[in-house]
Amino acid sequence: MTTDDQRPVTAFTRFGLGPRPGDLAKTPDPREAILSELTAPEGAMLNDPALPRTPEALQAVFADQERKRLERERQVAENFIRSGMPAPSVAALLTPPPSNGAAALLNCAKPPAADEAMNGASASGASMSGGANMMMSSDAKPAPPPEQQIFRAEAAARLSRALAAPVGYVERLVSFWSNHFCVSIAKSNIAHAAAGAFEREAIRPYVTGRFADMLRAVEQHPAMLNFLDNAQSIGPDSQAGRNRNRGLNENLAREILELHTMGVGSGYTQSDVTELARILTGWTIVGREGKLGEPGAFAFNPNAHEPGRATVLGRVYAEGGLAQGEAALADIARQRAVADHIAGKFVRHFVADEAPAPLVAKLAKTFRDSDGDLGLMARGLIEDDAAWRPPATKMRNPWEFVVASYRAFARKADDPGPALNALNLLGMPLWRPAGPNGFADEAGAWASPEGMKMRVELAAQFARQTKEGPNPVALVDDVLGPTVSAPTREAVTRAESREQAVALLLMSPEFQRR
Repeated sequence: MTTDDQRPVTAFTRFGLGPRPGDLAKTPDPREAILSELTAPEGAMLNDPALPRTPEALQAVFADQERKRLERERQVAENFIRSGMPAPSVAALLTPPPSNGAAALLNCAKPPAADEAMNGASASGASMSGGANMMMSSDAKPAPPPEQQIFRAEAAARLSRALAAPVGYVERLVSFWSNHFCVSIAKSNIAHAAAGAFEREAIRPYVTGRFADMLRAVEQHPAMLNFLDNAQSIGPDSQAGRNRNRGLNENLAREILELHTMGVGSGYTQSDVTELARILTGWTIVGREGKLGEPGAFAFNPNAHEPGRATVLGRVYAEGGLAQGEAALADIARQRAVADHIAGKFVRHFVADEAPAPLVAKLAKTFRDSDGDLGLMARGLIEDDAAWRPPATKMRNPWEFVVASYRAFARKADDPGPALNALNLLGMPLWRPAGPNGFADEAGAWASPEGMKMRVELAAQFARQTKEGPNPVALVDDVLGPTVSAPTREAVTRAESREQAVALLLMSPEFQRR
């Protein structure tokens, strides 16, 4: 059970991202410190003019794909010229087969270059101003693809924001909701370029707002439409469906009901999934040609939308184009099962794998009574003593562990590479979950023998890289406070070297658990 003198530590570890040197001493009222973050004017917003909007990021990808296509054509043409074959045959050989790509569905015309699958790690690069500047680095060597440059800049901004947060509760809310409504950069070049903007545009503005607003922003974002293939979903009886003999893709509709809102076993049926998928046809991404709007932006394509009315969860939605889908999402957000699902997941994340049932019930009621006010739910968690009392049984996930380590030793993150590499090795690569259910949120998922072995190795590596900064012996009290055990204090104090003391502190049970 958490005692009063342990509350500052609990505030920074259970609800935040770990204390920095001096934080515990200057936080006499930990609950108020957290609540002040919730009401800060800037909220969770990350307004960095150097980071591109989603359309700008995708336009850089489109431009790079077009550049590569033209280069391939040039090389093929040169090869044919050398071989003596007639030039007119080149165009026929280069004509691509019909594409299933998103842009083809947008315009119901010839598709642009296909979106290339991307699994690469982050790479260096600074300019976010446009495709041309991203093609070559200052020393004239080929620069990484624009999606990698954008990803790295987004990662650096996210990490810097986490390190600068007073407590980190709002940033924890961002990471919670970003994992709940997850996308993966492994899906495609589009996903790689848009994942950071997705979090900035569809998650951050709403973490203390209304759930229904976040839900709409998420499901209409190009990153989500790409990740769950809705840009490839065409109504069978739509104009595009009749012309192309194409059908529905139910991925987005299924995950909306199963993961994003109501949860498994909450009463929806396969018919609800299919009907919702029909309603969401036409929700897509503007292709390179920009026939439906700004390239790379969300658009509603009436030619791909399934005509007619549809019934979801017993409610009939008249044909209404984009408004039909928006009305369905708004109603789904108010289902009773949504409040129960979200509140349970929220408490499990912050408090304990075995979420206290009364606390879950209280937050679910807050959610329902306030029409899904996420700020009130976040406040309700902090104001309830039941959230503070349980012992620290949750394991810091890799993101929390890496950020807490940086914060404890006041380490800067001018280069996000080491942090990104650590996340990769620990099994939580940034914005790259294995599936649409996101990363695991139970202690056991991160406490496996292999996972703990990797943490030991990374703690030792971090210690070798941290030559300067606070004395680890002093940090025993400055970071762990009254939660530190006698064995941990003795181990760090009697360490044979500074490096060993740093590693022992980072691997102590008090640092690992929250």
